[in-house]
This record gives sequence, structure tokens and C-alpha cells, in this order.
Amino acid sequence: MPLYKTLTPNDHTTVKIWKITESKDELFKNIELQPKHLQRVMGMKSELHQCGFLSVRHLLKSFGYSDLDLSYDTNGKPHLADKKHISITHSFNFSAVIISEKPVGIDIEKQRPKILKIVHKFIDFETRFIDTTNPLSINKLTVIWGAKEALYKIFNTVGLSFKQHILVLPFLLENGNTTAWINYFNTKTKFEIEFFEIENFYCVFAFPN
Repeated sequence: MPLYKTLTPNDHTTVKIWKITESKDELFKNIELQPKHLQRVMGMKSELHQCGFLSVRHLLKSFGYSDLDLSYDTNGKPHLADKKHISITHSFNFSAVIISEKPVGIDIEKQRPKILKIVHKFIDFETRFIDTTNPLSINKLTVIWGAKEALYKIFNTVGLSFKQHILVLPFLLENGNTTAWINYFNTKTKFEIEFFEIENFYCVFAFPN
């Protein structure tokens, strides 16, 4: 499938989403991979993961980049050759890339009841406005998890705790936005969070306030 959705949340940030309907062989067409990235994708045991990896390269191409412009640091964070900020995500049959002049993070999460079993691992402050035992809270919990994943990708620091160091302020699903803070080593940083639903998933992205 071609590009699924494009958004421009501000004048220096673009989000592009791909819905994966192609086979691995189809996604291999018309892209060039660095040898180490080719080795990486061929070593993946899951074809779903391979398709996610390859669809991201098609998204890069839609931005005017190629795999040759992409590198990863020792923590696994992606970087572009022109120094613009990039964040990448893929989940099941969706992948997304966000590129900006400023630090950004993105995550796509499927709405699943199993999130109720792990709320104790990532929720603390948020219990003030959300019932973590109510199945009707699955969508909000999915947004919170996605927001914290996106923020972790920006901060990219070992030891940062979803539960202890990242908090998401109250929000309404219909508004599609909220605010979050990272409080780590006595430094507080404020971020804007935007999110929207795509089929049974939430796409969440973050950037500094």
C-alpha cells in the first residue's frame, strides 16, 4: 500500500505513516540498503518485523532520504546524515516516521486488554485521573504508554523509568493532545504530546514545549 497518512503538526515537523499490505519481497523493491542493514533485516526471524523494517525505508524515501542517510548510535537511536531529528516506530501492520528540526519521538501501539496487566510497571501519577482496573481505560492507557515510549526515544538515557520519571497530565481522547514531563536527576523538561487513532491503534508523538 502507498503512504497511509501524512501530518504536519507544526511548520518544522512531519509525520508519515505506512500501512503494510505488501509482502517482504514487494517491500524489497526500489530501495537500497546498507550492507549492515541488509544483514540485520535478513537476520530477523519474523517476516512481520522484516516488513516493518522495510516499510520504514519506503517512508524515508517519501521524505527524500534513503537508508544510506540513516545511522544508529550505541543506544539504538536513529540519526540522519543532515542532522535533522528522526524517530521511528512500527507495530504489527503499521509503521511511522517523524522528522523535525527539533527532538521528537513517536510510537504506535495496538489497543489490547493485556495492557491492564502491566499498568503497575508504567503508571504512577496518572492514577489520579485514570482507573487502571477498568477495561474502559484501555484506550487512555494505550495513549499513556505510547507517550512514554515516544518520550523515552527522545531522552534516550539508560535508567529512565516510565513510572518514576515520566508523567502524563490528564487529557480527553477527543482532544488528541496533552502535556507530559520528564523529571530526571533534578531536571524537569516539558513536552507536547499529540495522538490520534488509526483503526485499532494509537499513534502518539512528542516534541519539546
